[in-house]
Amino acid sequence: MKTNKLISLMVALVLTSNGCNNAKVVGSNQELEGKLPAPKLMGEISVEEALNLRKSVRKFLDKPLSIDQISQLLWSAQGITRTRGELKLRTAPAAGATYPLETYLFTASGGYKYNPADHSLKKVYPDDMRIELAQASHGQTSVSCAHAVFVFTYIEERTSQRYGERAYRYICMEAGHVAQNIHLQAVALGLGSVPVGAFTDDKVAEIMQLPENEIPLYIIPVGYSAEE
Repeated sequence: MKTNKLISLMVALVLTSNGCNNAKVVGSNQELEGKLPAPKLMGEISVEEALNLRKSVRKFLDKPLSIDQISQLLWSAQGITRTRGELKLRTAPAAGATYPLETYLFTASGGYKYNPADHSLKKVYPDDMRIELAQASHGQTSVSCAHAVFVFTYIEERTSQRYGERAYRYICMEAGHVAQNIHLQAVALGLGSVPVGAFTDDKVAEIMQLPENEIPLYIIPVGYSAEE
């Protein structure tokens, strides 16, 4: 047990000294809970330009995102675009509109859960957990140094009740749609992002204290690029 704690401490020291000055304080401590600003429906660059400029960014400046940028990124991922009967349809397609994904945001001020229905955030973690998430991601400093870290989890039962054993395939497809939305939206906002799939599921679940039926699937750090 002492050995494991020592290893964790060493990893934390590496994370705080490699790629950012102090991952625990990078970015703003602004509280983000509550209703978010309305998203903009017209950007300054075309989809084609965003596709051409998109690249994986792993080094970020110590410059916080604005609440408007965070709002836009969350909306691009899972925001409501229209209704069809009782269904509230989102920016990313989901098999049968079953929407198995849950969206979390981690910043210097803590961790939040996104509610697409009213475009709001609820604070569910009081502390900055980006270093812990980076440790669970095999020491990737992009996770500890980005101002905003998005984590997507899934609840398979929502989709498997309708689609059986094909549910996991559909969930992965949806996660890809959501991720691309974020990557392109980040470019449109003058930001960088990187897809992170290399992490230990159990460790991320433990850090987030997820229920057994909720599984981490995707991590996306977003911030101002420090790369050329």
